[in-house]
Amino acid sequence: MVVSGINAGPNLGDDVLYSGTVAAAMEGRYLGLPALAVSLAGKPATHFESAAQITCRIIQNLLQNPLQEDSLLNINVPDLPVGEIQAIHATRLGFRHKSEAMVTQNDPYGRPIYWIGPPGEAQDAGPGTDFHAVENETVSVTPMQIDLTRHRGIGPLQQWLEAM
Repeated sequence: MVVSGINAGPNLGDDVLYSGTVAAAMEGRYLGLPALAVSLAGKPATHFESAAQITCRIIQNLLQNPLQEDSLLNINVPDLPVGEIQAIHATRLGFRHKSEAMVTQNDPYGRPIYWIGPPGEAQDAGPGTDFHAVENETVSVTPMQIDLTRHRGIGPLQQWLEAM
């Protein structure tokens, strides 16, 4: 089993695409091991003991009731004392609005450097999403897969390519 984290800050929705925590868990999944990416959804994150306790409970359940070998779970724990966490729910990834505007600064030599703006606010954050769970003091556990292919787009793309 591979447990990546506890990451200080959430990995919700689109965050998983560039998360080192999730990437490390994916590597474990490529080894055929069950993998967990664990994040504490607080800024600043303070209740690491809560995330550790929840993670231990999930690991104990995995040992007693294994999921399929290539399982990858993205876990986001609300930044609360464990006694205030309402539940643990299976969720899907939500989506954010696009990032805020690029930030331009100068490096120590006066050359411009560009930072991608802060992540956008939650856009698709309704019931059933990871955003909604954490906002409602609930642990979000999202089963993930590696294939990012937009399968229903292959046929239309092929037609588009043939029309060139």
